[in-house]
Amino acid sequence: MSQPHFIVFANEKGGTGKSTTAVHAAIALASSGHRVAALDLDSRQRTMTRYLENRDATMRRLDKYLPQAAYEVLEDQSESALDAALARLAADTDVIVVDTPGRDDAIARAAILKADTLVTPMNDSFVDLDLIGQVHPENYKITRPSFYAELIWNSRTQRAKTTGKSVDWVVLRNRLQHIESHNLKRVGAALDELARRVGFRVIPGLGERVIYRELFPKGLTLLDLSQLGEVGIAHIAARQELREMVAGLAVPGQEEQKLAAAG
Repeated sequence: MSQPHFIVFANEKGGTGKSTTAVHAAIALASSGHRVAALDLDSRQRTMTRYLENRDATMRRLDKYLPQAAYEVLEDQSESALDAALARLAADTDVIVVDTPGRDDAIARAAILKADTLVTPMNDSFVDLDLIGQVHPENYKITRPSFYAELIWNSRTQRAKTTGKSVDWVVLRNRLQHIESHNLKRVGAALDELARRVGFRVIPGLGERVIYRELFPKGLTLLDLSQLGEVGIAHIAARQELREMVAGLAVPGQEEQKLAAAG
């Protein structure tokens, strides 16, 4: 049996939409026919787990099946427990989505070493960009990669030496609509420069939309539009963002499995 594809969502800063993005990616991949499992490493916040529990509750309430990921929380924060959990989830899946805590964490570092695709969500601001690289205060040019970027670089190098496998590092730009366009361009230019130096891909993520927060209590995603009742243009646009984001992750087999049409 082939090894599942591991997608690890990691960012030491909170408020970047990491867990929301991880859940939407997991459900989108499940909707496209992948057998998906989700492992929540944040045993305190448990945001991804609560989202998927809400989804189970909605299915029971509506007596209707929705594409879902198998999921569990890593209660025992040890590397042996992490290995055991991944082995359990790998038994009947082809994609495992791992959501790490929004802080520097030993188990998160261990998970990063296992990533086939490493996803770092960030908001389009120099505050979030500072996690990956430092910029000059006047010309906004990158002056040096950050400690986090060096950590990821070292993790990728270590994985390549021990397994012979490369890691696809993806920086996901979760966009904030109120940011001025010139700032967006400056952040984008700095990201492109840093991507060439450090070696990651940049793809568009999810926009700053109220709908994402409203969907949480029901555990729904934008691929469940038929369950949302009134559907507006904003919902359709947000669903397209989600589809483009998942396509940008380039999960193996995704090109053969089109996302199921919803609503």
